[in-house]
Amino acid sequence: MKKYDNFCKALGNLEEGAKLDEPFTVVETTGITGLFSICFEQSWKLMKELLEEHGRFQDKIGSPRVIIKTAYQCGMISNCEGWLELLETRNILAHTYSDEQALKAIRDVKATYLSLFQNLKREIDEGWL
Repeated sequence: MKKYDNFCKALGNLEEGAKLDEPFTVVETTGITGLFSICFEQSWKLMKELLEEHGRFQDKIGSPRVIIKTAYQCGMISNCEGWLELLETRNILAHTYSDEQALKAIRDVKATYLSLFQNLKREIDEGWL
């Protein structure tokens, strides 16, 4: 499945980026925040495809917020609030940029977001493929 493969590749790249420690260079900051955004995009698109395949989501159009809430209701993810926070961080990074926001996002990736992505992969591997 192409979307699954894309998500796994993005997750692997983000895991590598998360191994870096502060202080980050400009290139590292840009890279890690970019990898985070790519991983998020791949994750919600994968969730949507799997929900559709399992008959849990019939709408052809769905925002990431709707997909996250549906995935939570169906048991694909267990931390809806964490995922909504992740979405908010992605939106902030996509529309505004500051060194402080980028650094906060990287810290959040390392502290919380990476495990949300990893838990999604585990759940998909165990029951959705």
